[in-house]
Amino acid sequence: MKIALAAALATIAAGAACAAFPAPAPSMATASLPAAAVASSSASAPAPAPASAPTPASAPTPASAPTPAPAPAPAPASASAPSSEPSAPTSACNEQSPQDFLVRSHFLKERTGNERAIQYRTEQYGYFKGFGHPPPDAQPPSAQTVTTKFMGLPIRMHRKVVPALACVEAEIKQACVDHPYTPQALAGIRFRNTYRGGEVTNHAYGIAIDIDPSINTCCGCVPPWNDAPACKRAGKSEYDHMAMPECWVHAFERFGFYWLGHDVLKDTMHFEFLGDPDKIVRAPPAR
Repeated sequence: MKIALAAALATIAAGAACAAFPAPAPSMATASLPAAAVASSSASAPAPAPASAPTPASAPTPASAPTPAPAPAPAPASASAPSSEPSAPTSACNEQSPQDFLVRSHFLKERTGNERAIQYRTEQYGYFKGFGHPPPDAQPPSAQTVTTKFMGLPIRMHRKVVPALACVEAEIKQACVDHPYTPQALAGIRFRNTYRGGEVTNHAYGIAIDIDPSINTCCGCVPPWNDAPACKRAGKSEYDHMAMPECWVHAFERFGFYWLGHDVLKDTMHFEFLGDPDKIVRAPPAR
């Protein structure tokens, strides 16, 4: 009896506790459904299982590094691609030294040196009357001269050496800018021989040039040349006995000319082409 009474009291207490709390509002999903559907769903649906703890979201997979693009294949060689071969020289001028057998201080030491030098010049530049052995169709050097310009001044030279003179001028304008010098007088072809003892001046062949004789004198020549004040001036070399810059001498020597300032004549005004006239200009490249 007591047990039954206790059970009844417990049931009443449980009902009172439930009545004290209002029924939960329908969820958003349920509220949108018709009432009949809600009732049916409430009646037939079993009690929901307790919600399990939410599964933590898995950590995002780190993005992999982008795959580098493949290197482009090397372009095929073309005409515009740089060549491994050395570039062709920009100047058409061919550097050369004077030929030893034509240098005055050399051929005078040999028994037949002077004759050999004269014959070479006869074959190359023409027959100067009385010297050498002319071929049947020989012409004098004077018939093969042309008027050209050197450093702005007119001069008459053998046509074969005019390109060499142009090479010298270009070199002077590039290499001697720190030593300005403006020539006032030039002398080229000469129609009579001024040498003695069987020699022939290279002026007679049109292959020699004198620059400003009045200030670039010839201290080893006869008067009045060796009486010039420059010849009495103290100096370490013949470069100190002339007004022309030393770099002009080097420019001439680069392209086959010989400076007679090196000779016992100490002729500082005088340059003569003793190179090979066929090698003044570079041969065009073979195709």
